Amino acid sequence: MRSAELREMRKNLRDSLLLYAVTDRRWTGEKTLLQQVESAICGGATFVQLREKDLEESAFEEEAVEIAALCKKMHIPFVVNDNVEIAKRMGADGVHVGQSDMEAGDVRALLGPDAILGVSAQTVEQAVLAEQRGADYLGVGAVFPTGSKDDACEVSRETLRAICEAVSIPVIAIGGISQDNVEKLSGTGICGVAVISAIFGAKDIFMATRDLFEKTKRMVSGT
Repeated sequence: MRSAELREMRKNLRDSLLLYAVTDRRWTGEKTLLQQVESAICGGATFVQLREKDLEESAFEEEAVEIAALCKKMHIPFVVNDNVEIAKRMGADGVHVGQSDMEAGDVRALLGPDAILGVSAQTVEQAVLAEQRGADYLGVGAVFPTGSKDDACEVSRETLRAICEAVSIPVIAIGGISQDNVEKLSGTGICGVAVISAIFGAKDIFMATRDLFEKTKRMVSGT
């Protein structure tokens, strides 16, 4: 049953990647991370990644189990950043890895053929290799300056378009994306955007997500 669910999820992956919410507990404040994720999903987030670099493993896994259950209930794909073992153990829909994390082919071998595998890329060469080694989608960036990742290097609009043209799997842009600049990505070939602070740093997560969803939809469709 689980394999069938994952295969169906992967089949509809392009649509699910429209507005990809990446967590960051720095903005939890009065709300728990789980409550924030729920607000984001209700506002229009179509995909969730748990990315918590500073949590110890047991707390990370506990958070992952809770958010995975919420995403399953809301019919939203849920992946874990980097930690393949936790993702496999607690039944996440997949994993997203960066260039300095476990190699994509090794991740695919551990997760099996049905799980969702996302890979970060900054060049056409990295993108093509990731697809060859089993990636289901690519996260490309940073497309704008960002404070969420200290070592992020900017990827030009031309490189982003070249990556989209070089691979057949879906590509999302990440890095410094907000309601003010998302429309600048129109025409690049991406199917969506991944954001952290634009959603979780907002005072009203529901409204911020709803507005960004509408702008992203228009950007992707070119209308």
